Amino acid sequence: MKISKKAINIIFGILAAAFALGTIFLFTPKGNPQQNGRVILYVNGKPIYELELMRKAQTNPLFTLNPTGALRPLIDTYFLEQVITLEALDQDASRIRVSSSEVKQQVDQLRQRLGATDRQAYDRFLQSIGYTDSQLRDEIRTQIRIQKRIDEIRKKVKLTDEEARFYYELHKAKYAAEDRVKARQIVLDDKAKAEEVYKKLLGGADFAALARQYSKVGAEEGGAVGAEPGSSEPGPVTRLVFPTPVAEAVFSLTNGGLTQIIEAGGRYYIVKVEEYLPGGDRPYEEVADQVKEDALQVKQAGVVDNYIREVRKRAVVKFGEGDLPYEYKNPVVAKVGDQEIKLADVSQVVFADQQVGSLIQQGLGDLAVQFFYPTVTDQLITQDLLVQQAKASGKPFIGTPAQIAQDVQLWKTKDVTITPEEVKKYYQENIERFTIPASATVETVSFNDKETAEKFREKLIAGDPLTELAKGLGGKVDDLGTVNPGKLPPLVDQLVFASKAPFASAGEWQVSEVIEVPGQDGKKVYQVVLIKDRKQAVTKTFEEVKPEAEKLALAAKRAKLAAEWIEKLKKETPIENKIVEVIQSLTPKKEEQPTTEKKPATEQEAPAGKTPSGKEKPAAPASSN
Repeated sequence: MKISKKAINIIFGILAAAFALGTIFLFTPKGNPQQNGRVILYVNGKPIYELELMRKAQTNPLFTLNPTGALRPLIDTYFLEQVITLEALDQDASRIRVSSSEVKQQVDQLRQRLGATDRQAYDRFLQSIGYTDSQLRDEIRTQIRIQKRIDEIRKKVKLTDEEARFYYELHKAKYAAEDRVKARQIVLDDKAKAEEVYKKLLGGADFAALARQYSKVGAEEGGAVGAEPGSSEPGPVTRLVFPTPVAEAVFSLTNGGLTQIIEAGGRYYIVKVEEYLPGGDRPYEEVADQVKEDALQVKQAGVVDNYIREVRKRAVVKFGEGDLPYEYKNPVVAKVGDQEIKLADVSQVVFADQQVGSLIQQGLGDLAVQFFYPTVTDQLITQDLLVQQAKASGKPFIGTPAQIAQDVQLWKTKDVTITPEEVKKYYQENIERFTIPASATVETVSFNDKETAEKFREKLIAGDPLTELAKGLGGKVDDLGTVNPGKLPPLVDQLVFASKAPFASAGEWQVSEVIEVPGQDGKKVYQVVLIKDRKQAVTKTFEEVKPEAEKLALAAKRAKLAAEWIEKLKKETPIENKIVEVIQSLTPKKEEQPTTEKKPATEQEAPAGKTPSGKEKPAAPASSN
């Protein structure tokens, strides 16, 4: 029976994704072993049947792509590792009690989301996934139990004051106060009126008085931004209070002053900055509550991550006898000192990347393997190296291995400073970061012949309404919106942003000459390009962006020094990387004919160490997220 993947996704999304094992599993009804087929493997003595794995595989997008070559054992191993881990977690949570009312609540939510509130619709849903109501409730009970176990572990995590303070020191910028201003504004709907008011302000008129007289916003408060109720004095506000172009102008006035007229959202703004309040670090005591909340969540994530790894590591796995339809390969692919990285660790990261699935779907699976596996292996080597450094430091690092690897770099570079000369050099070398790109609002009107296009252009310039004229002549109008350079077809982009030729006018639009562009099936298309609100690129001065440039320059310097430190560590640490050789060993020889038929599993038993036959056993997914 065809299984509804959408329905299964909904079930799992409601109940069990919190511990992020990376794949959606189909709940498999418990039934007669004879009906479930042969045993493929045992997890701590519990059999996992062939039909159960087939059902789970149907909900794994990687299997639906029918991979071949090296992808076959890679995906098999990735899949089996997840099955083993999920089963081990289920067994570990077996003592957790789940009430019937909890199960009913989840079933009711599921039925509501599926639109299966009446009995007939619900029965159809159960039939589509091959379940009875009782079987579905059993599986939902299992998923709730696992989630309760995860929650139980989280609740037991305690954060020390030392850990909280150390986390704050590493992430101090996260809790820094933003730049703020005390300002007044006049907001108008008419450009001519805005120009009139602006001239009065330049002539020395009182800003608050003109705001009371003319502003469409905050007139009663004299234009005071952030004023307390009943007050006409401005309060400290951040950038979020203003539309983006207004905020850019306001926060460039670090010494106070008056902005020019700024158009934003169809309105015209004039802002007077009375006081600029630069941001900066806040003392720990001021932000302690938020720091402790954030750090606790980070520590909990690390504890849960370690719990899942340990449950998998303790699991004793044995494979069934005979030719099995899955091939399990999990050799050591790298070593960082004494720390091993196994193939399954790498696969867990690789197949979590959506780009990989997309490449496989396009028939580029071999390319995905050749690129992603060496790249991810190198990332995991770096991660293990940094985690080892964190442990050796004696500092109270918390979180997952990925979090610790990131934080140890922050710790290593926390005392780095930047000179004014370095900031200026960064600004000059990264000028594009401080440039507001050119923009324009663009529409195109397309015709099948040049003569009609010329006629449209002529009549539009003469004053005919655009929409009716284009429709009457059979033209196709495309509204391309407000765009920046590089976002349009090449010829149109050149006309809008690079051409110095004069344009005719038609109301608010500038009108191009008729241009010829390629259409579908090699046919020519003739277009008239309409442009309005064209703005040139504006590069902000160094003084305008100095605080931002300082932050970016410091971050770039710290990243560079961290990268140099990592390279130094790699030279000093015994590192072995065999991922390329391992992938080559999994790739069928050219003279071999690839087959979609699966080979026998390569292991009969998989606790820690070696099997009696000398084969490698599955390992916990360490060193990965």
